Amino acid sequence: MSTPNVPSPAGPAWSRWVGRFLARVIWDTRVVGTERVPVTGPVLLAANHTGLVDGPLVLGVAPRPLHVLVKDEMFVGPVGWILRAAGQIPVDRRGGRTALVTALAVLRRGGGVGVFPEGNRGRGDATSARAGVAWLALNGPAVVVPVAVLGTRRTGDGLNRIPGFRRRLYVEFGAPLAIERSDGARGKAALEAANEQIRAALATLVTGAVGRSGIALPVDGPERLVAGGRPAE
Repeated sequence: MSTPNVPSPAGPAWSRWVGRFLARVIWDTRVVGTERVPVTGPVLLAANHTGLVDGPLVLGVAPRPLHVLVKDEMFVGPVGWILRAAGQIPVDRRGGRTALVTALAVLRRGGGVGVFPEGNRGRGDATSARAGVAWLALNGPAVVVPVAVLGTRRTGDGLNRIPGFRRRLYVEFGAPLAIERSDGARGKAALEAANEQIRAALATLVTGAVGRSGIALPVDGPERLVAGGRPAE
């Protein structure tokens, strides 16, 4: 396994203030549960994913700097330059091994990583999750904090739509999870058990956050949206 090009912690140190400006000034974001995020040591923030701005929003409201996994299609032009300078990690969703190795190196130096277990923007209900976050939690090892993000995309909004000025958003950090291999569990079985533990905790948090905030998840997903971000007929 080759040595990854690990991003500097200096990027998240400044870019989180950009995210904070967006969360507090451009949008009206209520944040709950920041005290649940460990202030030191390796940590994974595992958030549901509905909208384009979920990454910068979580980066801005988290109580510690984060390197967020972002799809590699975003790393082009000026936006790509900013993402790299901000210390974010590109993910090739056809094979994310390089991103996982890079994120693992961040965790092993005691850093924080943000990840969206669902993989793609959609309904955000965490009914499914990819195993990358579980692999990182087991091999870091790292504490996992589920994060519910609501309001960044409403029903009928295109997947690439940016929330309007002063839209009400909500972010809730859940109780931290200590992910460990069960006695006798090895390999794929251990990974699947850890992944389901994380997915279930995130789904439960999101459901509760909807009730506590009064902000609903979008009822449409990518399969109901056509190119250009308009709702399908």
